[in-house]
Amino acid sequence: MADKTAILSVGIDVGTSTTQVVFSKLQMDNAGGYFSVPRVAIVDKEVVYKSEVYMTPLKTDVLIDTDALRDIVAAEFRKAGYRPEDTDSGAVIITGESARKENSDAVLKSLSDFAGDFVVSAAGPDMESLIAGKGSGAWQYSMDHHCRVANLDIGGGTTEVAVISLGGIVTSSSLRLAGNRMDEAIAMHLRDLLGIKIGERTAEIIKIKIGSILPFEDGRERDMIISGQDVITEQPKEVTIQSEDVRSALVQPCEEMVVHIKETFKKTNPDLASDIIQNGILLTGGGGLLSGLDRYLTDKLEIPVWTSETALTNVVMGCLKVLETPTALKQTLMRSK
Repeated sequence: MADKTAILSVGIDVGTSTTQVVFSKLQMDNAGGYFSVPRVAIVDKEVVYKSEVYMTPLKTDVLIDTDALRDIVAAEFRKAGYRPEDTDSGAVIITGESARKENSDAVLKSLSDFAGDFVVSAAGPDMESLIAGKGSGAWQYSMDHHCRVANLDIGGGTTEVAVISLGGIVTSSSLRLAGNRMDEAIAMHLRDLLGIKIGERTAEIIKIKIGSILPFEDGRERDMIISGQDVITEQPKEVTIQSEDVRSALVQPCEEMVVHIKETFKKTNPDLASDIIQNGILLTGGGGLLSGLDRYLTDKLEIPVWTSETALTNVVMGCLKVLETPTALKQTLMRSK
């Protein structure tokens, strides 16, 4: 006799720049009978709530403000219509430059009353890449086609390059160059070019709205009005900036990224290289959404590159996929130690 049970899982991705919370319901079916070994399988799954993307609250450049993070999680439980005791399983994955043991310990303590089965882990490069690959579908593609797939996860603080083969990481590397470095490059370039000082948040908005590493595919350039502080007078200043100016600022960090990716691929054997050329590279993470980056990398690496349709949420969705099987969760967390 089948015994169906629904469980609620919560995945929380705490990155260098952004944080997101996702709730998922899993329908479990125990297909074993009274006199047979229980055989539990997931027969249905549904994402029931996805939060907005928050700026990760930080006390310093690398230490998380756990009180503020707890407030975010509590607010999202209320918005989703669930109580902490409704949660059957949960995972908090801390990635990027914030992936430190002191952060995972502090977050676990801060969220201790949300659910007894919450797992908190500071993800190293391998773990972050694997979870992002699960969320993007690269991991499943590797399993289904018995091949190697390259995953390029560009977050706020770090870029993780990994080659996934049959559910595991063959080779990987991490670069402290990602979305934040792009923002810094934009701010420095506009200061030198137009004599205006802007903050990191303004630089990020510029990158999102009119940033690109190649001319836009529609052939039209963009512009926007920004406010900041005059470099000389220190008075408020408003200027119009062009997308060409932003593109010039992004050349150096993107060139550094290409060099790093090439160095990583030098570590692979010829068979791996052949699979990567054939299957291409999948871009994940918020930084992968930079306009023209997929085309730019395709040209520089001479390998097909495409952007995941869910690039911004791949890690948090990967959390939920890992939570679907406790054994996979334990194996994934063990790889991070």
